[in-house]
Amino acid sequence: MQIKNKIDSGPSGFRLQVFPSETHGVDGPISVTLPAPPGRQPMRRKKKFSQNWKTAKAGLACLHMRIANARRDYLHKASTAISKNHAIVCIEDLRVSNMTSSAAGSIQSPGSKVGAKSGLNRSILDQGWAELRRQLEYKLAWNGGRLIAVPAIHTSRTCPECGCTGPGNRKTQARFCGVACGYEANADLVAAINVRRAGLARIACEVNDGVSRQQQEPTSVAA
Repeated sequence: MQIKNKIDSGPSGFRLQVFPSETHGVDGPISVTLPAPPGRQPMRRKKKFSQNWKTAKAGLACLHMRIANARRDYLHKASTAISKNHAIVCIEDLRVSNMTSSAAGSIQSPGSKVGAKSGLNRSILDQGWAELRRQLEYKLAWNGGRLIAVPAIHTSRTCPECGCTGPGNRKTQARFCGVACGYEANADLVAAINVRRAGLARIACEVNDGVSRQQQEPTSVAA
């Protein structure tokens, strides 16, 4: 029986949980929320450049540093565990910079739902997707592994059983139900299965291409 490894970082620290599945995935809270120091008022209530304002600014900077350290610690532990236990890792080729671009638009063509988009951008950046990919890439290379990035289009809308693709398969954000065959599963699990298959298919194509080149007859050389 194959397993799915769930890497979680909670109050008790880093731990690895095992669930029956045919894929491997990372799932854990990277975002960290820390309370403000007691007795400190927001900086906007302070007179700028006053001693109280500087003290509040230093406390806020300390909180952000703790959040960044917690995120970095989780990413290093997760990427180290994956690189040590897997020779090939397949991920979605996400364009994080494009996904987190501003929706404000311009004066001529202003954007819509700017506040919601900015909140989504903060959530994406808080997860550290690009940093996790960077760490996986060099740590897998250290251990003789390989990182494969596959196109992310339709990975969560393609049925792993019959191959049917369509927006109707994704009933909700977390639920997948194939309209053709009735296959039901978590949408993230379906995406992980499709990403894994796409990565293995790319490796197979590369191997077949290399074998065909080796078997090609040599061209005759003119005397």
